[in-house]
This record gives sequence, C-alpha cells and structure tokens, in this order.
Amino acid sequence: MDLRDQYRQRRKALSFTQQDVASRTGMVRQQYQRLERGGNPRLDTLELAADGLNAKLMLIPVEKWHAVQALLRGEDESIGLNADPWQGLLGDDEGEGKERDGE
Repeated sequence: MDLRDQYRQRRKALSFTQQDVASRTGMVRQQYQRLERGGNPRLDTLELAADGLNAKLMLIPVEKWHAVQALLRGEDESIGLNADPWQGLLGDDEGEGKERDGE
C-alpha cells in the first residue's frame, strides 16, 4: 500500500471527507484531493495532511517494516520491535553505544 492509499484509508476510517481534512488543515479541497490522487506534494504538505488525520509520518528502518505492518494489521508479531533499530547502524556494537550514552 502506497502513501496516498494510506491517507485515503485513514481518512475513511475517521469518516472524514476530503473537505473535512482540508478544513482541518487549512488546505483547499483540491490540494488535499491531489495528495490522495498522486502528484508530488512537498514534505510539509504531507505532514500537515497527516496532522489533519490525527496521524504522524514516520521513517521506519527496513528491517522493522514487516513487523510494523503486522502490528498495524493487528497480528501478533512483536519480534524485532523491542530491539533498538539504530543499533549497529554505524558499525557500533552494543557496548560502545552504551558507553557513549553514559559519557
């Protein structure tokens, strides 16, 4: 599911019309409508629309993607979500990261 489908799905789950979201964000309906249809919105427009839908945009590490999707679907797949997603990203091992945090 792509981002514009997620906006549409969230809007419908809240029983909002496109006009409702536009009104909540200060956009015009056509601007929000273009966001759901495609186009190339700016990041601040995506964030504004997410706020209007009581949601947040989030960067999810690829290795956590399937676990997050399963969680959102209500499936019991908590494996891997409790671990630090940034651990080892820069070649640091667990001990080094903890030492730096304590300095």
